[in-house]
Amino acid sequence: MKHDAAMTGFTSDWLSLREPADTAARDVTLTTRLVEMTRRQSPVRFIDLGCGTGANQRYLAPRIAGPQEWLLVDSDAALLDQARQTSRWPVDARCIDLATGLDALPIAAEVVVTASALLDLVSDSWLMRLIERCRSGGAVAFFALSYDGRMTFAPSDVDDEWIRRLVNRHQLNDKGFGPALGPEAALRACDRFAEASYDVRSARSDWNLEPHDTQLQQRLIEGWARAAAEVAPDESARCHGWLERRLAHITRGDSRINVGHQDVLASPRSLRNSFHES
Repeated sequence: MKHDAAMTGFTSDWLSLREPADTAARDVTLTTRLVEMTRRQSPVRFIDLGCGTGANQRYLAPRIAGPQEWLLVDSDAALLDQARQTSRWPVDARCIDLATGLDALPIAAEVVVTASALLDLVSDSWLMRLIERCRSGGAVAFFALSYDGRMTFAPSDVDDEWIRRLVNRHQLNDKGFGPALGPEAALRACDRFAEASYDVRSARSDWNLEPHDTQLQQRLIEGWARAAAEVAPDESARCHGWLERRLAHITRGDSRINVGHQDVLASPRSLRNSFHES
């Protein structure tokens, strides 16, 4: 259930393709803070929303000192089964439609609710329901890699900014949770958690794609051009022209792309004395 700007599928090959970029992008400081906050817990219990093939667990689990338990949640049974079978840590796996199934999750005190590349897909009303579940249960929340609307290219093209604006409009479409928050997701999550009496920290976790990231760049460019054409069908020829020029840069080996993301860590203020913080 992992999706990024203008990508329209959650296939295993796409998740595998993006995982190295995700790993390189994630903010180390926030992850370290989460590790310190949970140091006194044994085991540390996680609920991973929209886990896909388990990339979020593969990143976080080795960094957690001591025993841990994972509840992996996704609506795609095949991806969920892959995540369960390849996990090196104890897991429970549940196939749940997150759009309607939040109440089925055991969100409670000393649980870390986490997700990667999810918040930009959800609606404000869904986010509020999740935050209320976290608040009432006393759970910590850690959300990585929410797309924040920024994308830059080198070498630049006259239509880069035009495409970016169209893609960001496309990101607001319903992704199964209602009208999506899209590029505003991380900022909205910070505000909503703060309103719910949480201590909130955020940090950039940008993709910085180099010329050797050929396949990932190509998939992104193709997805963005397709999304832009859906938003502006009368400008499909212009979108295609942009696509061809950007693909030519990839072929020549001089293409660099930055994609803006945000990581968000939120902990209940009432738990300041329950968690060990450095």
